[in-house]
Amino acid sequence: MKTKIILETLVLAAALTASHVGAAPISLQGSTITASYNGLPDMLGLDHGYAAEAGSNTTAFDPTPYTGVEFLTADYLFAFDFGNDGELIVTLNDLAMAPGDYRVVFDFGTTLARNIGSFTLLDTSGIGLLPALSILNDHSIALDLSGVTWNDAYASFSAQIGTADVPEPAGIGLLLAGSAGFALARRRKTPAQR
Repeated sequence: MKTKIILETLVLAAALTASHVGAAPISLQGSTITASYNGLPDMLGLDHGYAAEAGSNTTAFDPTPYTGVEFLTADYLFAFDFGNDGELIVTLNDLAMAPGDYRVVFDFGTTLARNIGSFTLLDTSGIGLLPALSILNDHSIALDLSGVTWNDAYASFSAQIGTADVPEPAGIGLLLAGSAGFALARRRKTPAQR
């Protein structure tokens, strides 16, 4: 009877601890970003004062909020501002945009402390039809803004770059609780069962 109570307690404890953390925000501190627009280096970076010059599509992450966006597209149609916690705010600068392809890629190279494992929309109140977000590899993301409908000039939406889903330390607790339960059950066999 005592063993049954212990086993039930262990199973309950294991069930309570069996959960996973969702994707955690990723720190962009100290990162360098290289961007492309429709497959070309047509991005104007903060480090270059948004000047159209060689290498302007690469800039260091600016941790100061609201001091300037990291990138403008060369046609000045879109602005991209990254937050320290991996939040990306995309802003439309001209509502009279012509239909067309508007694809953007951001590559962080080897400058991230953790690999990119998620890229999800956060606030979409400034847009109607949603963008397509994708992870190209563990250090690059892509956005397809071609089908987005914007509610107003200077409308924006935000997305979150995060790490891959990781189990909580509770997963280890679950494993240990299960192992202890098996050990107790095995040890408790009666002499006739041995």
